[in-house]
Amino acid sequence: MAAAYIVGLHGHNLLFAGPPGTGKTMLASRLSGILPPLGENEALEVAAVRSVCGLPIMERWGQRPFRAPHHTASGVALVGGGSKPRPGEVSLAHHGVLFLDELAEFDRGVLEVMREPLESGRILISRASHQRRFPARFQLVAAMNPCPCGYLGDSRRNCSCTPGQIQRYQARLSGPLLDRIDLQVEVPGLPAEELTSATPGEGSEVVRARVLAARTRQLARGGLNAHLSTPDLEAACQLDDAERQWLAGVLSRLNLSARAYHRVLRVALTLSDLIAQEGVQRAQLMEAIGYRQLDRMMGRDPARPGAGPERRSA
Repeated sequence: MAAAYIVGLHGHNLLFAGPPGTGKTMLASRLSGILPPLGENEALEVAAVRSVCGLPIMERWGQRPFRAPHHTASGVALVGGGSKPRPGEVSLAHHGVLFLDELAEFDRGVLEVMREPLESGRILISRASHQRRFPARFQLVAAMNPCPCGYLGDSRRNCSCTPGQIQRYQARLSGPLLDRIDLQVEVPGLPAEELTSATPGEGSEVVRARVLAARTRQLARGGLNAHLSTPDLEAACQLDDAERQWLAGVLSRLNLSARAYHRVLRVALTLSDLIAQEGVQRAQLMEAIGYRQLDRMMGRDPARPGAGPERRSA
């Protein structure tokens, strides 16, 4: 999970799923505090959005936005709108983090309107007489329980949900939405003895140095891997035909879409950058696929262990 968190520092969308009390919300909410400050042009864009919304522009100058709307938020509140269109939370999170806690508690229709900004980095609001386009290049960070009671798969406590309840709960997240989340990490509930015997990880200074070096490599390439155009991404990965065929075969067996294919490449390229490696090799592809854990969990029939995931569409 620590590796997924490090990769998440490079603009990739990130979802933590697990039972209550495992630190999902704490992990997600701390992400924005360790991201680098805004560049001057980024700060000006953020200030412009805040100005349109009538918010003060100097109180957080240079800091990346962190927006955390409640799960009862409407589609207009999330993406913007109104008779005189105004930006929503996705635009107020531009160049920052949009944190959605209890993701599956959001209305499915509200979540679906996020597909456009997650893909394009902007939101288009159309009215009868005019259209308004607002920037929305945000990093989605979310947390959720795996089922209504929260304890599906927990080794410490049995789940009390019926198969139908689990299926309806998980169906609130569509396949196309999950495709757009690069890192889907299950956060397990660990027994106390495992927590106390855990092996210490890398020190914060070592991690920070690796992250900054990888980020510098990406910016020198033309931008964060999470935002590269498809041709630039393909060129940077330098996959040979054998690796392409292997990856396509794996994703086909998982019933994932072409969009998920490129999301895997983005994460794999960041993993390569973290070890200062040119191009992507199979080890990074395998690790990147491993971070799409909810693709294998969501859409299964909980009454039939081993049932395959739902077929994805756009």
